[in-house]
Amino acid sequence: MKRGYDQNQILTGGIAQQLLLFFLPIWFGTFFQQLYNTADTLIVGNVVGTAALAAVGATGALVQLLVGFFTGLCSGASVVISQSYGAGDRDAVDRQVHTALALAVAGGAALTVVGLVGSRFALTLMDTPADILDTASLYLKIYFLGMIPQMLYNMGTSILRAVGDSKRPLYFLIIASIINIGLDLLFVLVLGWGVAGAAVATIISQAASAFLTLRCLAASEGMPWNLQWSKLRIDPAILKGICEIGLPAALQSSLYSLSNIVIQRGINGFGTTAVAAWSVYGKIDFLFWMTVNSLGISITTFVGQNFGAGLYQRVKKGAAICLGLAAGMTLCISGILYAGSSVLFRMFTQDSAVVAQGVQMMHFLVPTYVTYVAIEILSGTLRGCGDVKVPTLITCFGVCGLRVAWLLCVVPLHPTVWLVEFSYPLTWTLSSALFLIYYYRGNWLKRCIAARPATRKATCQQA
Repeated sequence: MKRGYDQNQILTGGIAQQLLLFFLPIWFGTFFQQLYNTADTLIVGNVVGTAALAAVGATGALVQLLVGFFTGLCSGASVVISQSYGAGDRDAVDRQVHTALALAVAGGAALTVVGLVGSRFALTLMDTPADILDTASLYLKIYFLGMIPQMLYNMGTSILRAVGDSKRPLYFLIIASIINIGLDLLFVLVLGWGVAGAAVATIISQAASAFLTLRCLAASEGMPWNLQWSKLRIDPAILKGICEIGLPAALQSSLYSLSNIVIQRGINGFGTTAVAAWSVYGKIDFLFWMTVNSLGISITTFVGQNFGAGLYQRVKKGAAICLGLAAGMTLCISGILYAGSSVLFRMFTQDSAVVAQGVQMMHFLVPTYVTYVAIEILSGTLRGCGDVKVPTLITCFGVCGLRVAWLLCVVPLHPTVWLVEFSYPLTWTLSSALFLIYYYRGNWLKRCIAARPATRKATCQQA
């Protein structure tokens, strides 16, 4: 294949350095994305009150279920684009980019309809407390009006990261975060719109980030990822390739979210105080999740490009180094969150009962984060090479299936918040063990190499 454009250092530079250089903009970008999500919680909790705080928090699992499914499809697009980019296939990148963006529009429209029609019904199924049901439903209906720009932003940044650009998505998120926080203060604090104001601020900021991302792609003249509106259509063959990788990832994300909905339902049964504490905990522990997820995105892109270029030994080294980086960062984050749990909770609420409940949650769960690391890094590595079936099965049964079984069969025998929380380290530990066994014993890399098109095998190294 011709290489009519420059390849980035992901294929040639020092592995640890390239992983960190790619990881840091993603981490800061995720931080700013979470910042404007957290701004909703922080401002609503301090200005409107505990019930409003719980209402916003009660929507999180449902949003993750619907949005997470499409995010899985974005990861499929990212893998196929990064492999084509690594192989120097300019025409394939062009067709993949336009198919992915067309898919984003269609997916966003579908999510808007589903969210508007089914929000209240889903919240009722989750046993959302009656005193916050109306408020939570209102927040969701407004939030889902912003699905098309949100999906376009998610897909657009997946495209940029697939070709090695993790900096510009960061810049766009910084701008969106500033817009969101400013509008949160205006709509909630000044105008008194409550949770509706927080939702409106979120969708306006999402529209701004989508505009900036699409403008960036459209301005990339001469690059294979240049957006040309006349080419925006779904290529069935490209869509098939995206779905082969993206649908298992989407299923995996959805099952994670379904298990979290079951957990949210269990937490809802302990009352508004527990719901509010769980909501705040979810905002605080995102420091861990955004770190490990950013490393997962980094290793997927790193592996995808190097696998596409036939640099198989570099794939293995990258996975080992990333696993070590993730473990070290996780231990540091766990120590910080454990020590500062009370102070962090009081940033969101002054309700002493909520703080006490939340600190208990953190002190139990934070030390167990390290048991999750192998799941994220190894699944990202396997996905980057196109191996998605076995990782999806491990996640579906080891994490989601076992977690739901625990919540439905064991927790009712002794219904406590602690027993609900225990479902996390239990399933993480088992799934991490299965991933390690498969990664080191499963001969997955040889199968991935054998599945590559013959035209891309000519320059490959032996694994």
